[in-house]
Amino acid sequence: MPYGINGRMGSAIQSNEAAEAAAREFTRALCAQWQSTLGGVALGVYCIGSLAHGGFSRRYSDVDMAVIVQEPIAPAMLDALRADAAALSVDLAAKLSIFWTDRSFAVGRFPVLDRIDYIDHAVALMERERVVPPRPPLAEVRAYLAGPPFGNWRNDAKRFAASGTLDPKDRKSYLRTLLYPARLIYSWTTGRMGSNDDAVACLAGRAPRDLDIDLIEQALTCRHAGYDPDRLFPARASLLRQVAVCERLVADQ
Repeated sequence: MPYGINGRMGSAIQSNEAAEAAAREFTRALCAQWQSTLGGVALGVYCIGSLAHGGFSRRYSDVDMAVIVQEPIAPAMLDALRADAAALSVDLAAKLSIFWTDRSFAVGRFPVLDRIDYIDHAVALMERERVVPPRPPLAEVRAYLAGPPFGNWRNDAKRFAASGTLDPKDRKSYLRTLLYPARLIYSWTTGRMGSNDDAVACLAGRAPRDLDIDLIEQALTCRHAGYDPDRLFPARASLLRQVAVCERLVADQ
């Protein structure tokens, strides 16, 4: 559905920009607090995700932050970092996702694609030492994607396809489920992590046979505008075809 820049889509873009600015201010303030809480063990604090590679949505984006430390963080310390976030903004703290590791990138929580996002796009909020892990090869990226990420998406897709109604609490998950084939194909073919816009653009000339590209593009428009995806729920049965197409992609490799 097209919208003029001065119409509803234009307002959505402005709203996304304002929300992104607020999120960036939140991460800067949180970084300052975290340095105090961590007591000097932080080597660097970064924005990753849509605040780094683009495509931030006021409604649908998480606030992804990465922390590189000299030594592993205990669960109590992670709780303290989250408490720091809640003290600054309850709303943004609810969207916060913390990725952390030490200089080995062998402990903590830092999955393959997020490591690649860190390597390619990380925005430093504080950096005492730049620690860069080896770039995961395409085979490792594909092995990761074919595991739990694919299984979880397939389960969600089948659940939504069989549902009679869309619960309001599932709107974000449903929209992500619609967009996921583009993200899978983008990372599967390039070995990279990018925005939803990058992923959808990548489908031109690379989309597997029978993939419903139009549905994915509609989901992207919905995300940009910050709409409820309820208007796309009648197309939920198409998710079964998307699953079959992506299963072939994974099996062929």
